[in-house]
Amino acid sequence: MNFLQTALAFAVCLGSLIIFHELGHYLVARWCGVKVLRFSVGMGKVVWSRRFGRDQTEWAVSALPLGGYVKMLDAREGDLGDLPDEDLKREFTRQNVWKRIAIVAAGPLANFLLAILLYAGLYLHGVEEPTSKISVRAKEAATASNAAPSAAWSAGLRSGDVVTAVNEQPVAVWSELRWNLMQAAIDKTEARIAVERAGQGRFSFVLPAAVLAAQDLDSDVPGKLGLGVARPAPVVVEAIAGGPAARAGLQKGDLLLSVDGVPVADGIAFIEIIGKAAGKTVQVAVRRAGQQLVLAMVPQPEQEKTGKGTVTVGKIGAYIALQPDMITVPSSPVVAVGKAVARVWDTSVMSVKMIGKMITGEVSLKNVTGPITIADYAGQTARMGAASYLSFIAFISISLGVMNLLPIPVLDGGHLLYYSLEVLTGRSVPERFGEIAQRLGIGLLLTLMLLAVFNDVARLL
Repeated sequence: MNFLQTALAFAVCLGSLIIFHELGHYLVARWCGVKVLRFSVGMGKVVWSRRFGRDQTEWAVSALPLGGYVKMLDAREGDLGDLPDEDLKREFTRQNVWKRIAIVAAGPLANFLLAILLYAGLYLHGVEEPTSKISVRAKEAATASNAAPSAAWSAGLRSGDVVTAVNEQPVAVWSELRWNLMQAAIDKTEARIAVERAGQGRFSFVLPAAVLAAQDLDSDVPGKLGLGVARPAPVVVEAIAGGPAARAGLQKGDLLLSVDGVPVADGIAFIEIIGKAAGKTVQVAVRRAGQQLVLAMVPQPEQEKTGKGTVTVGKIGAYIALQPDMITVPSSPVVAVGKAVARVWDTSVMSVKMIGKMITGEVSLKNVTGPITIADYAGQTARMGAASYLSFIAFISISLGVMNLLPIPVLDGGHLLYYSLEVLTGRSVPERFGEIAQRLGIGLLLTLMLLAVFNDVARLL
């Protein structure tokens, strides 16, 4: 069932992005008076097609689903000698350079527009997210008593603080906090964090630029700094009958205090400690009806798949309260569009910076992902709900737009580079130069595709 859902989610995501991208090219080409011969979803051999309109444009579905194209009347693709003058005037290369630029740029711009529409709709409706209330880990390593204090703890942040701004950018939810910390880490600047502390007032703390610059951008940056989403008190929601917890006497409503004398801050911390104690007897201190009890239990070893392979973890058969404080903040239409435009711009800028850091070696090439990983995330977000899935489509649409604007021959960005040179020099790029650049561009794209598939397979294994 999960496989079918993942496949369908991936098909809807990729199909909608391809169609929207190519519609951008198609609509602007028609607006500029260029004759469109074919609109294809997919590449390679046409498996289905129909013709519509005054120009009898062929609307087609092709065999390879990873892409699409708009085929225009183009002198570079064949002899046009038998065509009437009316059609020759509508040939692509005979249009002025500004029309050609508009037609080529319309595809990536359509992807950005789609992302703006999706984000604006989500902001207008309101998306339920964890608030910016934080938990702060005191030590860099939870299990090392002699570990150095975490960066967040050293800066003065404490569990229960509600972050209101980062570098003067308002923050209301966890995703905004995480985003601003990522921005600071990429830019290697300090992060000035404004918080409200219950019963004490407002404070401001600084995570130094040196600390953020040292972060591995491939990892969970907030987590490495010692920050996490604030979770509720670790209260037992249910002890499954016959499980280690129920046999030890754990009951619904028990407040978990410690494990083998190690205090438990929240449900996540409790699960992590129990997970490392598979097959060992642990002493769990709880508070029940005002009294403190100590229960002995043995976490049952179970096999669990992780990104690093299969590991053995301890399970006690109990559900612990984990849901953080959530907030839904709908925006007015004007504010929603403004936030959506800002989100698309910020994501685009961050994507370009990440590409630059991959080129310079500051970020691992393992971040290059392909269709397998995209399909996996599409399935995961679809199972999480419509808001998560639409947000994922918006993010991939931005990534597709940025990717297509890269100055690589065969991509839209490569053609825009040619036309920009034509604007500057007053002459079109020599045909021979274009052919060589085309071959190099295809080679580079194939290399990137192979790298993406290799990374996808490596993640699976």
